[in-house]
Amino acid sequence: MSIRPIVRYPDRRLALPARPVTAFDESLRDLVNDLLETMRAAPGIGITAPHIGVPLRVVVLELEAKDGARTYVNPEITWASPEMIMHREGSVSMPGVNDEVQRHARVRISYQDVEGNMQNEESEGLRAVCHQHEIDQLDGMFWIQRLSRLKRERLVKKFEKMSRNA
Repeated sequence: MSIRPIVRYPDRRLALPARPVTAFDESLRDLVNDLLETMRAAPGIGITAPHIGVPLRVVVLELEAKDGARTYVNPEITWASPEMIMHREGSVSMPGVNDEVQRHARVRISYQDVEGNMQNEESEGLRAVCHQHEIDQLDGMFWIQRLSRLKRERLVKKFEKMSRNA
């Protein structure tokens, strides 16, 4: 296991759709372990393979340490509730900035585990927000694209200033 460098916004790789995982082997398990270690070091509660420059559809979430980490390979949203919620979001690729994003209150996803077995999960609240946020990233949509142009430009300027002063 190792902590990998995180791709920083506005790197163009964050705007590319990730490829489906086809090999469920040791290299996938190594990637998942690296994602978990990198996410914890960031720190964050969710990370995708594209966040570390690997264009594969892999997500690791760890919302609370006591619940442990969950891995989602090739996740897709199969249903979303009509009810919407606002939730503050950010990214390991754009640390230090966050804003309120509107998301579906509940979603159902299908995905594969690290062995390749098909799974389904229904989630609500923070987990549902994370599923939508990370699947957007796998589709090449960075979270700030869900904001108004004015809010997006304000956050980008703030991030650029923070990056220059770091």
